[in-house]
Amino acid sequence: MHEAKTNLSRLVEKAVKGESVVIAKTGKPMLRIIAIDAPAPAKKKRIGFLAGQVTVPDAQVFNHLGSDEIAAMFGGDE
Repeated sequence: MHEAKTNLSRLVEKAVKGESVVIAKTGKPMLRIIAIDAPAPAKKKRIGFLAGQVTVPDAQVFNHLGSDEIAAMFGGDE
């Protein structure tokens, strides 16, 4: 924090040039200095991020996957 006070004008110049500056207190990040006209950071999209990339089998097919192997392991062939 003391270093940030001492070098505030330098940190502001970095922010104006597009660099994000993080100020910490006792090793814990407290705030970030960015230029006012800096683009907003993109939010991470998590739900549906694999949409169209994965196919899920029909429930009837899915429920019976491996049933022969399971039956053989547990003596269901009798």
